[in-house]
Amino acid sequence: MNPTLKVAEPLTLPGGAVIKNRFFKSAMSEAMANRSNSPNRLHIELYRTWAEGGTGIVVTGNVMVDRGALGEPGNVAIEDRRDLEQLKQWAKAGTQGSAHLWMQINHPGKQSPRTMSRQPVAPSAIPMGGSYGRAFKTPRELTNTEVKDIVKRFAVTAEIAKEAGFTGVQIHGAHGYLVNQFLSPADNRRNDEYGGSLENRMRFLIQIYDEMRSRLGAGFPIGIKLNSTDFKEGGFTEKDSEEVVKTMAERGIDLIEISGGNYENPKMSSEDDGEVFFLKYAERIKSLVDVPIVVTGGFRSQVGMEEALAAGKTSMIGIARPLALVPDIPNQIMQGRYETVRTQRLKTGLSSLDRQLGALIGLSYYEQQMERIARGKPAKLHRNAWNPLLHTLRRQGIAALSPRRSN
Repeated sequence: MNPTLKVAEPLTLPGGAVIKNRFFKSAMSEAMANRSNSPNRLHIELYRTWAEGGTGIVVTGNVMVDRGALGEPGNVAIEDRRDLEQLKQWAKAGTQGSAHLWMQINHPGKQSPRTMSRQPVAPSAIPMGGSYGRAFKTPRELTNTEVKDIVKRFAVTAEIAKEAGFTGVQIHGAHGYLVNQFLSPADNRRNDEYGGSLENRMRFLIQIYDEMRSRLGAGFPIGIKLNSTDFKEGGFTEKDSEEVVKTMAERGIDLIEISGGNYENPKMSSEDDGEVFFLKYAERIKSLVDVPIVVTGGFRSQVGMEEALAAGKTSMIGIARPLALVPDIPNQIMQGRYETVRTQRLKTGLSSLDRQLGALIGLSYYEQQMERIARGKPAKLHRNAWNPLLHTLRRQGIAALSPRRSN
């Protein structure tokens, strides 16, 4: 191991938890849960591999707080302790080698496709727009009582995660899911305590955090994934985001991961140009708060990772898809044997089909690679889109054609 590397330096979180290095495996939806939305041996073995690969913090794919509100096929959902034994095995495997394993906790709100939800709910009854709009039903506006119930659901899921042995949790507040919907004035037109001013729009998030903190204790890590902006007219802005960051920092949040966009404007999905996304924004908010900031998306070269850390632009190096191809990138870098991973665009050979199924092709490919790793096989690097597409259709049926997010 090379102790002089910036990526090898430990990081102490505000609550006192120590992370062994600066590698952060960002959430990717595994799509591997069974029909009852329970975790299984595939999750256990996949996360064992990532933990043994040297990553400091490994974050799960989004775990839903309600089996009746799913974002994608194969989501894990944790409402109660029925899956506690599997969760304990998952946590034990995912914390090998002193890795932290954090559960990302989520509710899709109106971003639950027709194939996944009979009646989606949201802060306000505003339908999905954009090219994917037809795939989603118009949501029903949540009652004030239902909002408070969902707050408790987030906290219960977090409490179960801690009981099972997970070492942290992450609130998913980005990518157009429910927390993000409450924060965005384009999605939140309420006139009660949860709508109107930014102070009111962030109340749902603050209540989730406060309820989690009261149940988990001061030293248990709680992070958040937050949009820098929705890239949407009338939506959540960078100024809004900065205010949320400052508020969460004052309340004791342990780590903030920066992303952006949603289904209607998915800025977080395009990573083929090698750009490190949201780095300038992260650098700016890092100067505003004394909380570790993580940027995910675009990190490929060891030089780029080291430079970003040395310049203080990010506290950790967030990596997602490359770890579905090479699960031990951290060990390779620290052992001096890393060759830069290149992610490539897959093609069917039919340009019109590639345009229509572009997002699905990418998701299918990385889901297939995660399952291969979970089964003890190496990732299969190629550019042919047909094999992962057929794999996903066989596994998930018609639901695979619904709009989906990878994180």
